[in-house]
Amino acid sequence: MSMFDWQEKSPAVLESGGVIGPGERLPWPQTAAMGVQHVIAMFGATVLAPILMGFDPNLAILMSGIGTLIFFAITGGKVPSYLGSSFAFIGVVIAATAYAGKGPNPNIGLALGGIIACGAVYTLVGFVVQAAGTGWIERFMPPVVTGAVVAVIGLNLASIPVKNMAASNFDSWMQVLTFVSVGLVAVFTRGMVQRLLILVGLILASIAYAVLANGLGLGKPMDLSGVAAAAWVGMPNFSAPVFSANAMLLIVPVVIVLVAENLGHIKAVTAMTGRDLDQYMGRAFIGDGIATMVSGAAGGTGVTTYAENIGVMAATKIYSTAVFLVAALIAVLLGFSPKFGAVIQAIPLPVMGGVSIVVFGLIAVAGAKIWVDNKVDFSQNKNLIVAAITLILGTADFTLKFGDFALGGIGTATFGAIVLYALLNRDGVPARPAKPFA
Repeated sequence: MSMFDWQEKSPAVLESGGVIGPGERLPWPQTAAMGVQHVIAMFGATVLAPILMGFDPNLAILMSGIGTLIFFAITGGKVPSYLGSSFAFIGVVIAATAYAGKGPNPNIGLALGGIIACGAVYTLVGFVVQAAGTGWIERFMPPVVTGAVVAVIGLNLASIPVKNMAASNFDSWMQVLTFVSVGLVAVFTRGMVQRLLILVGLILASIAYAVLANGLGLGKPMDLSGVAAAAWVGMPNFSAPVFSANAMLLIVPVVIVLVAENLGHIKAVTAMTGRDLDQYMGRAFIGDGIATMVSGAAGGTGVTTYAENIGVMAATKIYSTAVFLVAALIAVLLGFSPKFGAVIQAIPLPVMGGVSIVVFGLIAVAGAKIWVDNKVDFSQNKNLIVAAITLILGTADFTLKFGDFALGGIGTATFGAIVLYALLNRDGVPARPAKPFA
């Protein structure tokens, strides 16, 4: 079967709200609409990361699309995933380039060399996994570990919309209005409108925001001046890498975080779809690694599989890789169109925050669902301790530093869960039931 050969569902099945698997697709018009929804889900974070590092946001969007196409091709269109700008690079890039935090990064070349080196090591890890197989995954990541890691992805990100995307009481209420709008669409609509619950809820909340802020003056008005001023077509700012040993040694360890994120992503999608994607783990690492190298070579950020898009899949029950193909092509077009990029950036931050609350919450619940579906026995102390510690490490963003390299919450939670389970699950040590809490 060709990677572009998807089975098309009938309209009757679509209206019934059935699950669309990775190897299936909706009719192309609905697939295109779903692609737009995924672009919006990833857009805010993919633009924010390069801004924080002094990179060109338009180039980051372009390379996210190209990276997703590379990932799609290398995985044979089997793994539903979108590759966006990785936040794991922010700290080490700032350290390697001494970036002051505003405007273009004058030492961006040093960062790009490190990003390419990190991508190369990541690709090598993928080849090792591809050759050695994935049996180790089941040994080191049973359902109690997998569920905790998936839940942590959502919980770790929870503070972003709550703490950073609502500057006033009005903004907080707009977040409430947004996630309530998404909830109403999810429950009380049917058919394609229900499938597009994130996009439709976002549009409804944006209209309400415009009425309340621009019309009644209750909050900061939506600013559309950037849309009017932006050109329809424009080239992003490409940059050349500079290979410095110091910068590469500082940035390469980020591969640990990228492996953790990608592994958690595949485990989450496996749990949601009921289809074992472990066999594509090595190819997924290779695809992500090569996409990171290509992005760095052009002047873009390192890329990673995006939790926001996992949340959209969890909400819509559509896991078709065709949707990500469309989303990638849209992102490529947006990379050459400052006008469309400005439209997305004009969406009020509280509205994006409300959507993020829904998306991140769905990821956390997907982790709990792994425990339920696999009947994880929390009367066993080893399961209880592993889950408890993992959730707290990830939610509190527990960070361990190794010189200038910092392993943040998702990384410490992922590897902590694996190591802790291996330690507590030694052969010959019986599992004892946990005592009730006092």
